[in-house]
Amino acid sequence: MSCIVTKQGILHYESIGRGRPVILLHGWINSWAVWRESMLVLSKSTQAAGAAPRRVFALDFWGFGDSAKPRSDEESSFQIANYVDMVLEFMDNLGIIQAPIVGHSLGGTVALQFALDYPQRAEKIVVVGSPIVGSSLNPFLKLAGYGWIARVVWRFPVIRSTIMHILLSGDSQRVQQMIFRDVQRTSLDSFFRSIGDLRDTDLRPRIGLLSPPALGIYGSRDNIVSPANARLLATGTGGAQVAMMDKSRHFPMSDQPLEFVSALTGFLRSNGKS
Repeated sequence: MSCIVTKQGILHYESIGRGRPVILLHGWINSWAVWRESMLVLSKSTQAAGAAPRRVFALDFWGFGDSAKPRSDEESSFQIANYVDMVLEFMDNLGIIQAPIVGHSLGGTVALQFALDYPQRAEKIVVVGSPIVGSSLNPFLKLAGYGWIARVVWRFPVIRSTIMHILLSGDSQRVQQMIFRDVQRTSLDSFFRSIGDLRDTDLRPRIGLLSPPALGIYGSRDNIVSPANARLLATGTGGAQVAMMDKSRHFPMSDQPLEFVSALTGFLRSNGKS
C-alpha cells in the first residue's frame, strides 16, 4: 500500500512494474481494485510484446477506496476539476512529467478534462465507458446526485442495495462483489457530490480541442453510461479511436479482459510509442 500526502489528505495508490508510467483512474463508487487484473496483464503484456516496460499506477480518488475522506463542507473536493488537480498533484509529487491517462467511467471524464487543461502532461488518453455528456447516465445515477435523495439512500441501506442489485443484475458475480465492497468505503458526500458533478458535465463544447491521441473503449451493452458516448468522442475530436466490446456492459476490463487489454496495449504501442 502506497500513499502521498496532498492538500486534501492522504492519496492512496498501488503500482506494479518498472519503466515508463501509465496512470489508471477508477469510476464512481469504485476503487483502484477495479484495475487489479488489468494492471498485472498490462505490465506483462507490454514487455512480452517487446515494448518498453511500464510502471502502472492505479489511484484512489479522494472520498473513495483508501484515500482521504475530506470534510463534508469541502464540496469541491469531489468535483471533476478537483480530481484533475489531484492527478496533477500526484504526477508532480512522483516526478512524472508526462504519462498516458486511462480512466473508467467518472475516471475517464476526469482524464479527458485533465488532457484539455494540461495537454502537455497527457501523453495519451483512454476512456472506458465514460460519459462525454452527463445526461447520458443511467437515471438512477442521475438521481443519486441530488443530496436529499442520496441521504435517504444512505440512511436506508436496503434501498441502496436494491438499486445496486437492479443496476448490476446482468453483471458477473465478481463485478457485483467488487461494487458492494467498494461502496462500503465511500463517504456520503463523495457518493452524491461526485455523481452530481458528473451528471452536470458536458464536454462537447471543448472536446474538439483535445490534442493528445485518444481511445474510447465502450461496452455495447452498457446500462450505466450510454455507449452512444463512443460516437460523441469520435466525432467530437475528429480522430479518436473507438473499440466497442460487443459482449461487455459497464466493465469491459472484467467482461472481456483479453480483448480489453489487447485494445489498450495496442493503443499504447501505436505511433512508435510503447
